[in-house]
Amino acid sequence: MAKIRVIVVGAGIAGPVLATFLKTRGYDPIIYERLPSAGEGGLRLMLQPNGLRVLSLIPGLLEQMPGHCPDRIIHCSALDGKEDILVDGDISPDTMRELYGFPMIGLQRAELQQLLIDTAEKHGIEIKWGHQAIEFEQTEDAVEVTFANGAKDTASFVVGCDGLHSNTQIALFGQEKADFTGLVQFGGLSPTPSALQGKSALVNIYENGRHMVAYPVGGGKHSWAITTREAEVKEGWKTQKAEQQDETRRGPLSTWGFGAGELVKTGQKITKYGLYDRPELKSWFKGRIVLLGDAAHPTSPHLGQGANQAFEDIYHIMRLLRKYNPSAGQPSTELLSQVFRDYQDLRLPRTSELVRGARMRGEAQVVEGIDACKARDEVVRGFDSEAVKRAQYELFSGPFKDSEM
Repeated sequence: MAKIRVIVVGAGIAGPVLATFLKTRGYDPIIYERLPSAGEGGLRLMLQPNGLRVLSLIPGLLEQMPGHCPDRIIHCSALDGKEDILVDGDISPDTMRELYGFPMIGLQRAELQQLLIDTAEKHGIEIKWGHQAIEFEQTEDAVEVTFANGAKDTASFVVGCDGLHSNTQIALFGQEKADFTGLVQFGGLSPTPSALQGKSALVNIYENGRHMVAYPVGGGKHSWAITTREAEVKEGWKTQKAEQQDETRRGPLSTWGFGAGELVKTGQKITKYGLYDRPELKSWFKGRIVLLGDAAHPTSPHLGQGANQAFEDIYHIMRLLRKYNPSAGQPSTELLSQVFRDYQDLRLPRTSELVRGARMRGEAQVVEGIDACKARDEVVRGFDSEAVKRAQYELFSGPFKDSEM
């Protein structure tokens, strides 16, 4: 029996993972990506236990994972030139595995994307680059996709994994404007500064009107991002021009303590971009087409859950395909509607809560005025409380205990 063809739109982080699972479960996926090759999108990310739990279902993948596992999480204040440790917590791989089964891994996004692409291709999945999906025509048992270059393809169903500016989402529900959060990030990659040598730490540094997060990503490098309040800068992920990077390296951001200033001074591949999220969609699917990851629920980065929640999406959509279509045969539109509705009803409330939580965290981290900053710092001191630990346990323990895929 011929395998059921599935078009996956997007070869970023989620698309190759979804396609790999579809292939191993008896489907025939193909990935279409609008970019001509793997792009610059994003600098770095932190894989957290809930995301790694899903990736562990691909045999051998975690053993190849690049990056670095931090031992400590440190929150510190550099307010008024005074250095103050607010929280110093244990997130060593041994501790995280004992609590959640998996560590945290900081890594460069490009390295992770390449590993996931290589994994998909090793499973025999074709990736067609330079194909921007622009039209989707549904029939009783198929979807025909038209691309900007004139190419067409037909599949039983389509999954849009094409990010914040999803063409799939626009085709289904019209243009849904992404909301600028009022926050802008500078980010870069730097040699590990002297102040952080020998400290394998995820560091958060708070100052008046700005916040930095930095962590090791392997190879003697730290990735960092500084969040400030500025006028809107379009999210484009392009490295700044040389003169703009020099201006950042010499600017006021280079004077911080705790090694932050040294990171800025030695920064490479510096980017500047606005932070966006989007109002909650009422639906994630229509007929035989469904959205996943940032295409469905784009978030600002302040909880570090963007990619990890996309992996949770993948787990649940694969679990439901197995539940309702165990033979991986040709699904009716009614069957797909059942899969997609159950997936949406489970994931939409959860991801909406996290999108709101990420925006609130960003707002709380970047406050202006000495009194407001002192109040923020006292809140941060409470990050080691039992209530925060319970919330973290709930987040990191998902999306399953025993896989039902």
